[in-house]
Amino acid sequence: MTSQLMKQKNNYKQTEIMKNQMIKLVSIYLLILGFSSNTFAQLPDPGFIIDETTAIVITDPQNDFLSPEGVTWGVVGESVQKNNTVENLETIFKLAEENGIKVFISPHYYYEHDHTWKFEGSLEKLMHDISMFDRGDQLSLYGFEGSGADFLERYKKYIVKDYVTVVGPHKIYGPEQNDLSLQLRKQKIDKVILAGMSGNLCVESHLRELLEDGFEVSVVGDATASAIVPGYDGNAAAQTNFRFISSHVYTTEELVEVFKKIKK
Repeated sequence: MTSQLMKQKNNYKQTEIMKNQMIKLVSIYLLILGFSSNTFAQLPDPGFIIDETTAIVITDPQNDFLSPEGVTWGVVGESVQKNNTVENLETIFKLAEENGIKVFISPHYYYEHDHTWKFEGSLEKLMHDISMFDRGDQLSLYGFEGSGADFLERYKKYIVKDYVTVVGPHKIYGPEQNDLSLQLRKQKIDKVILAGMSGNLCVESHLRELLEDGFEVSVVGDATASAIVPGYDGNAAAQTNFRFISSHVYTTEELVEVFKKIKK
């Protein structure tokens, strides 16, 4: 009987020891899990310092995106108005002029030969179907003035300046097929403040490519806008990815304040 009791007692102790070990292991696991969750719950914000190697890049500041008469207004107009995009882009143009910041415009044009493409993505097809950004000939400005491909009228006084470079047109969304990176490098630009149209397509594509090319990039989130259609919110997608990818996402108001501090 005594031997049996001793055996039970030893088994009980072993069970308690195993139980305590399991509790410790679970506690450590939960501690690690909690630490990891807290660490990654908030995305880091690396920040962005504006200096003499910084330029502003604006994509597609054109009528077809930003004018109520533009062919895409039915799907981008809500986002443009909500973000105050037209006015915010003008503020950015003014900031560049007032602070001696170089500006690079990456426009979107389709010439006659572009309409002979044999395959297209979903929105490429739409853009071609609705004659978005159409120009007759790359060597002629005939019919360009006031067209959907033309710059918004209120921006022209800022664009026709010697510190503004209008690069070759990008053809789908990103700058892989134009000379934006070349022009930036030739001006010894390392950092880019990015804004323009449209957020989840051309702006985001420029952001990704510029990062891959070794530029430090920030985005002015409310100086962009995107298509919103039933079941799909391009603006929400863009703002999420701006935060995930860029060094910093400014509001236009924040950028104004940053330049005020730089002047002091």
